[in-house]
Amino acid sequence: MRSLYFFLPLVFLFFSYNAPQSFKTAQLKFPRVKAAYDIKEQGLKELLESKNLNLSSLEIFIRAFKKEEDLEVWGRKKGTTKFQLIKTYKICASSGMEGPKRSRGDDQVPEGFYHVNIFNPESMFHLSLGLNYPNQADRYFCDTNPGGDIYIHGNCITIGCMPMTDDKIKEIYIMALEAKNAGQSKINVHIFPCRLDEENMKELEQKHSDDKSLTDFWRNIKTGYDWFETNKSLPEITVSRQGKYLFN
Repeated sequence: MRSLYFFLPLVFLFFSYNAPQSFKTAQLKFPRVKAAYDIKEQGLKELLESKNLNLSSLEIFIRAFKKEEDLEVWGRKKGTTKFQLIKTYKICASSGMEGPKRSRGDDQVPEGFYHVNIFNPESMFHLSLGLNYPNQADRYFCDTNPGGDIYIHGNCITIGCMPMTDDKIKEIYIMALEAKNAGQSKINVHIFPCRLDEENMKELEQKHSDDKSLTDFWRNIKTGYDWFETNKSLPEITVSRQGKYLFN
């Protein structure tokens, strides 16, 4: 999305790691955040309690699949290892096609491993969570202008972002805010072209058999997909000098 759409003084956008309680207090001063809590907090508490989780000690992980138009929010109690699925939301609209984002204006939703680095309580699209695109791997492969301003946001329109509708973003935003407020230093967001089981992987490789760099990229991120599918925990992810994701 264009940066103009999400302009807000940086004091309210970027994480404040040293004072998590004051971060929530500051966010609740914004009418949309306060309204989201008024409407959604009790329902979220009941949902989390049904999974033996609670807002005050929540850590979350977000996983998105472009083809299926699914966005999953996973949670765990702070200090534990394994995540469990809290809720799957339908992404309201999409742009581009399968494949990573490589330049500004290509309309692509990124693919790869990211984290939330912005909370915007006064977004042009109700509420929004910004992602750290381009990451180190993206910068290796992108052209001189990779673009940016990739968000999970409200409304139902997009150019490279993931719109969730105003109703759904309220829940996602609250869970992210509470996780950050409970001390979670990094809210990971993994984005895939589809669910990367072997059947879908074979279909992607057949469809794009003439582009080995693309299929190699998908095989690379499939390692991270498989890791979470098997362990329900997150690997430590780094990037090699050649722009390849490494998993530990």
